[in-house]
Order: sequence, then C-alpha cells, then structure tokens
Amino acid sequence: MPLHEFTMIVEGPDLQDEGVIDALFEAGCDDALVGRTDGIQYLDFGRETDTFEEAVFSAIAEVESVAGVKVVRLAEIGLLSMADIAARTGRTRESVRLLVAGKRGPGGFPPPVTDPRSRYRMWWSDEVHRWFCESLGEQVERWDSYVIAAVNAGLEFRRRLSGVAVPHQGRLRSLVGV
Repeated sequence: MPLHEFTMIVEGPDLQDEGVIDALFEAGCDDALVGRTDGIQYLDFGRETDTFEEAVFSAIAEVESVAGVKVVRLAEIGLLSMADIAARTGRTRESVRLLVAGKRGPGGFPPPVTDPRSRYRMWWSDEVHRWFCESLGEQVERWDSYVIAAVNAGLEFRRRLSGVAVPHQGRLRSLVGV
C-alpha cells in the first residue's frame, strides 16, 4: 500500500500530555507524530492505505475519537507556486515559467488561483498534475488538492455553522447538499 503523508491542525487538550498521547495511540494514531509550533498543535501522519482519501478520513475519525480533540484543517491547502511545481517535477523554475507563459510546451497551462498579475501566483496542484500528464505525457506524482480543499471546506463548514443563526443553518446545509 502507498504511504500518504499529511499534517492535521488540531484543537483541544494539550497533545503533548502523556495521557492524550496514549489515547491517540490507542485510537489508532500510532502513525502520527505530535507537534506544536507557536501554540498551534498538529499531527504529522504517515499512513499506509489504498487511497489518500481513506488515509485522511480514517485519521480524522481516530483523532476525534479522543475526548476533546477536534481536527481544524489539513495543513496542506493544495496550492503550488512555480517553485513548488519545479521541485515536484524535477524542472527548473525557468522551465516552469516558460510552460506557464506558453513559450514552451503545448500551451494551455491551467490558470492560477490567485491574481494572474501577481508575482506570487498559485495553482491547484491537481490541475497542474493533470496538465503535466495529459499535455506533456509526463507521469508525475499525484497531488490531491481537490480532496484537500474539499476536506478543509467540510471541516471549516462544520466549525463555522454554529455561528450562523439556526433558521439559516438548514439553508446552508442544503446549499452544500447535506
């Protein structure tokens, strides 16, 4: 089975407390490392499952089975800079810049998610992956930005719903089909 690596930002009791670490381990999170940076708690997973989705959803269920612990979001948001694309494809930044500008390759590079005039443009990683496979015939590592974005949207929806007036909560649920 492939190894899927991801980081979860979590809230709740101190994850570095020995009792919480034991509870996470017993819940099935024996493939996660606990960390904290600037007061933000996280779990770095290296999970072997058939799919990335299976790895993420099983980890969320296990983490949240521990009393008081809630997953806030996946740390990776699924966006890539030109430098990230270069690193993941083994190309130079200049090579990627030329592909983006249509001055090399077949053209049709996906549009950036951010302002196209910005010096710091970002792209959805799945769209870039598909373009490399379909347009250049290159087999590059799959990047799961759609899954990451959907999981983060669901976690954020769950987190923010309580702040919406009760009569409108049903409308929001129907908007997203739940």
